[in-house]
Amino acid sequence: MMAKNNSVERSKSIPKILQRTETVGGILIAVFAAFMAIAELVNNNLEEEMMISHNKLVNYSNWYQSKSIKQSLKESELDYLNVLMETGIIPDDRIKNVQAKIVQTKSLVLKYEAEKTEILVGSSNVPREHWSQDLDGEMGKIIGINEWEKLTQDYDSATQKFDLGKLFFQICIVLGAVCIIIHDNKKLQKNFIALMLVFGAIGIVISIYGFTLAP
Repeated sequence: MMAKNNSVERSKSIPKILQRTETVGGILIAVFAAFMAIAELVNNNLEEEMMISHNKLVNYSNWYQSKSIKQSLKESELDYLNVLMETGIIPDDRIKNVQAKIVQTKSLVLKYEAEKTEILVGSSNVPREHWSQDLDGEMGKIIGINEWEKLTQDYDSATQKFDLGKLFFQICIVLGAVCIIIHDNKKLQKNFIALMLVFGAIGIVISIYGFTLAP
Protein backbone atom coordinates (compact mmCIF):
# COMPACT_ATOMS: atom_id res chain seq x y z
CA MET A 1 0.00 0.00 0.00
CA MET A 2 2.87 2.34 0.84
CA ALA A 3 4.53 1.52 -2.49
CA LYS A 4 1.35 2.44 -4.25
CA ASN A 5 1.18 5.72 -2.37
CA ASN A 6 4.81 6.49 -3.22
CA SER A 7 4.07 5.76 -6.86
CA VAL A 8 1.14 8.13 -6.77
CA GLU A 9 3.22 10.81 -5.07
CA ARG A 10 5.99 10.51 -7.68
CA SER A 11 3.39 10.70 -10.40
CA LYS A 12 1.99 13.86 -8.86
CA SER A 13 5.47 15.39 -8.54
CA ILE A 14 6.00 15.09 -12.30
CA PRO A 15 4.22 17.77 -14.36
CA LYS A 16 1.29 16.26 -16.23
CA ILE A 17 2.55 17.60 -19.54
CA LEU A 18 5.73 15.53 -19.15
CA GLN A 19 3.86 12.35 -18.23
CA ARG A 20 2.92 11.89 -21.88
CA THR A 21 5.87 10.76 -24.01
CA GLU A 22 4.17 12.14 -27.11
CA THR A 23 4.29 15.59 -25.56
CA VAL A 24 7.95 15.20 -24.62
CA GLY A 25 8.72 14.06 -28.15
CA GLY A 26 6.90 17.06 -29.59
CA ILE A 27 8.80 19.45 -27.32
CA LEU A 28 12.12 17.88 -28.29
CA ILE A 29 11.20 18.13 -31.97
CA ALA A 30 10.60 21.87 -31.51
CA VAL A 31 13.87 22.29 -29.59
CA PHE A 32 16.01 20.45 -32.14
CA ALA A 33 14.23 22.16 -35.02
CA ALA A 34 15.25 25.47 -33.43
CA PHE A 35 18.85 24.25 -33.09
CA MET A 36 18.82 23.16 -36.73
CA ALA A 37 17.52 26.57 -37.83
CA ILE A 38 20.31 28.29 -35.88
CA ALA A 39 22.89 25.91 -37.36
CA GLU A 40 21.49 26.58 -40.84
CA LEU A 41 21.73 30.35 -40.35
CA VAL A 42 25.31 30.21 -39.09
CA ASN A 43 26.25 27.73 -41.81
CA ASN A 44 24.86 30.01 -44.54
CA ASN A 45 26.92 32.92 -43.23
CA LEU A 46 30.05 30.75 -43.14
CA GLU A 47 29.44 29.50 -46.67
CA GLU A 48 29.09 33.09 -47.85
CA GLU A 49 32.39 34.01 -46.18
CA MET A 50 33.98 30.91 -47.70
CA MET A 51 32.88 31.97 -51.20
CA ILE A 52 34.28 35.45 -50.63
CA SER A 53 37.60 33.97 -49.48
CA HIS A 54 37.67 31.60 -52.45
CA ASN A 55 37.02 34.44 -54.90
CA LYS A 56 39.78 36.49 -53.27
CA LEU A 57 42.09 33.48 -53.54
CA VAL A 58 41.38 33.20 -57.27
CA ASN A 59 41.80 36.95 -57.84
CA TYR A 60 45.07 37.12 -55.92
CA SER A 61 46.35 34.02 -57.73
CA ASN A 62 45.63 35.70 -61.07
CA TRP A 63 47.32 38.85 -59.79
CA TYR A 64 50.37 36.80 -58.81
CA GLN A 65 50.46 35.17 -62.24
CA SER A 66 50.35 38.54 -63.98
CA LYS A 67 53.32 39.70 -61.91
CA SER A 68 55.15 36.48 -62.81
CA ILE A 69 54.54 37.10 -66.52
CA LYS A 70 55.81 40.68 -66.25
CA GLN A 71 58.88 39.49 -64.36
CA SER A 72 59.59 36.81 -66.95
CA LEU A 73 59.38 39.37 -69.76
CA LYS A 74 61.77 41.69 -67.97
CA GLU A 75 64.16 38.82 -67.24
CA SER A 76 64.16 37.93 -70.94
CA GLU A 77 64.79 41.57 -71.81
CA LEU A 78 67.65 41.68 -69.28
CA ASP A 79 69.23 38.55 -70.77
CA TYR A 80 68.97 40.06 -74.25
CA LEU A 81 70.62 43.30 -73.15
CA ASN A 82 73.43 41.41 -71.42
CA VAL A 83 74.03 39.38 -74.57
CA LEU A 84 74.24 42.56 -76.60
CA MET A 85 76.80 43.97 -74.18
CA GLU A 86 78.88 40.80 -74.32
CA THR A 87 78.93 40.66 -78.12
CA GLY A 88 80.37 44.18 -78.33
CA ILE A 89 78.18 45.19 -81.25
CA ILE A 90 76.77 48.21 -79.43
CA PRO A 91 78.37 51.50 -80.53
CA ASP A 92 80.41 53.29 -77.89
CA ASP A 93 78.06 56.25 -77.83
CA ARG A 94 75.14 53.93 -76.99
CA ILE A 95 76.80 51.82 -74.29
CA LYS A 96 75.79 54.14 -71.43
CA ASN A 97 72.18 54.08 -72.57
CA VAL A 98 72.20 50.28 -72.69
CA GLN A 99 73.83 50.07 -69.27
CA ALA A 100 71.20 52.40 -67.86
CA LYS A 101 68.52 50.24 -69.43
CA ILE A 102 70.09 47.14 -67.85
CA VAL A 103 70.05 48.77 -64.41
CA GLN A 104 66.43 49.85 -64.88
CA THR A 105 65.38 46.38 -66.03
CA LYS A 106 67.14 44.75 -63.08
CA SER A 107 65.31 47.03 -60.69
CA LEU A 108 61.98 46.09 -62.30
CA VAL A 109 62.81 42.38 -62.00
CA LEU A 110 63.53 42.85 -58.29
CA LYS A 111 60.41 44.99 -57.89
CA TYR A 112 58.17 42.33 -59.42
CA GLU A 113 59.80 39.65 -57.26
CA ALA A 114 59.12 41.70 -54.11
CA GLU A 115 55.53 42.33 -55.19
CA LYS A 116 55.01 38.62 -55.87
CA THR A 117 56.34 37.75 -52.43
CA GLU A 118 54.00 40.22 -50.74
CA ILE A 119 51.01 38.98 -52.76
CA LEU A 120 51.89 35.39 -51.85
CA VAL A 121 52.51 35.70 -48.11
CA GLY A 122 50.71 38.98 -47.25
CA SER A 123 51.93 42.34 -45.98
CA SER A 124 51.77 41.22 -42.36
CA ASN A 125 54.48 38.63 -43.07
CA VAL A 126 56.81 41.07 -44.84
CA PRO A 127 58.93 43.68 -43.02
CA ARG A 128 57.46 47.16 -43.32
CA GLU A 129 60.52 48.48 -45.15
CA HIS A 130 60.05 45.80 -47.82
CA TRP A 131 56.44 46.61 -48.63
CA SER A 132 56.27 47.11 -52.39
CA GLN A 133 52.68 46.49 -53.45
CA ASP A 134 49.84 48.87 -52.68
CA LEU A 135 46.13 48.08 -52.54
CA ASP A 136 43.87 50.95 -53.60
CA GLY A 137 46.76 53.32 -52.97
CA GLU A 138 47.49 52.02 -49.45
CA MET A 139 50.59 50.08 -48.48
CA GLY A 140 50.57 47.14 -46.09
CA LYS A 141 47.00 46.08 -46.90
CA ILE A 142 47.73 42.92 -48.87
CA ILE A 143 46.23 39.68 -47.55
CA GLY A 144 48.37 37.01 -49.17
CA ILE A 145 47.37 34.01 -51.25
CA ASN A 146 48.48 31.69 -48.46
CA GLU A 147 46.26 33.55 -45.99
CA TRP A 148 43.23 33.45 -48.30
CA GLU A 149 43.83 29.74 -48.88
CA LYS A 150 43.93 29.07 -45.14
CA LEU A 151 40.78 31.13 -44.57
CA THR A 152 38.99 29.19 -47.30
CA GLN A 153 40.04 25.87 -45.77
CA ASP A 154 38.99 26.97 -42.27
CA TYR A 155 35.57 28.10 -43.48
CA ASP A 156 35.17 24.86 -45.43
CA SER A 157 36.01 22.78 -42.34
CA ALA A 158 33.54 24.77 -40.24
CA THR A 159 30.71 24.41 -42.77
CA GLN A 160 31.31 20.67 -42.99
CA LYS A 161 30.91 20.38 -39.22
CA PHE A 162 27.70 22.42 -39.31
CA ASP A 163 26.36 20.21 -42.12
CA LEU A 164 27.06 17.18 -39.94
CA GLY A 165 25.41 18.87 -36.95
CA LYS A 166 22.31 19.61 -39.04
CA LEU A 167 22.19 15.96 -40.07
CA PHE A 168 22.03 14.89 -36.42
CA PHE A 169 19.28 17.44 -35.72
CA GLN A 170 17.31 16.11 -38.68
CA ILE A 171 17.68 12.57 -37.30
CA CYS A 172 16.35 13.85 -33.98
CA ILE A 173 13.29 15.31 -35.68
CA VAL A 174 12.62 12.03 -37.52
CA LEU A 175 13.00 10.07 -34.27
CA GLY A 176 10.60 12.47 -32.58
CA ALA A 177 8.04 12.02 -35.34
CA VAL A 178 8.29 8.23 -35.00
CA CYS A 179 7.97 8.59 -31.22
CA ILE A 180 4.68 10.43 -31.63
CA ILE A 181 3.35 7.89 -34.14
CA ILE A 182 3.98 4.83 -31.96
CA HIS A 183 1.95 6.16 -29.04
CA ASP A 184 0.75 2.67 -28.05
CA ASN A 185 4.22 1.49 -27.01
CA LYS A 186 5.46 3.66 -24.13
CA LYS A 187 8.69 1.73 -23.65
CA LEU A 188 9.66 2.12 -27.29
CA GLN A 189 8.70 5.78 -27.16
CA LYS A 190 11.09 6.30 -24.25
CA ASN A 191 13.86 4.59 -26.22
CA PHE A 192 13.29 6.93 -29.13
CA ILE A 193 13.35 9.92 -26.79
CA ALA A 194 16.65 8.70 -25.35
CA LEU A 195 18.03 8.37 -28.88
CA MET A 196 16.81 11.89 -29.67
CA LEU A 197 18.69 13.26 -26.67
CA VAL A 198 21.86 11.39 -27.62
CA PHE A 199 21.82 12.44 -31.29
CA GLY A 200 20.83 15.96 -30.30
CA ALA A 201 23.74 16.24 -27.87
CA ILE A 202 26.13 15.00 -30.57
CA GLY A 203 24.71 17.54 -33.03
CA ILE A 204 25.14 20.37 -30.53
CA VAL A 205 28.74 19.38 -29.75
CA ILE A 206 29.65 19.10 -33.44
CA SER A 207 28.02 22.47 -34.23
CA ILE A 208 29.89 24.15 -31.37
CA TYR A 209 33.13 22.59 -32.61
CA GLY A 210 32.39 23.88 -36.12
CA PHE A 211 31.82 27.35 -34.70
CA THR A 212 35.22 27.25 -32.98
CA LEU A 213 36.85 26.31 -36.31
CA ALA A 214 35.46 29.38 -38.06
CA PRO A 215 38.01 32.24 -38.43
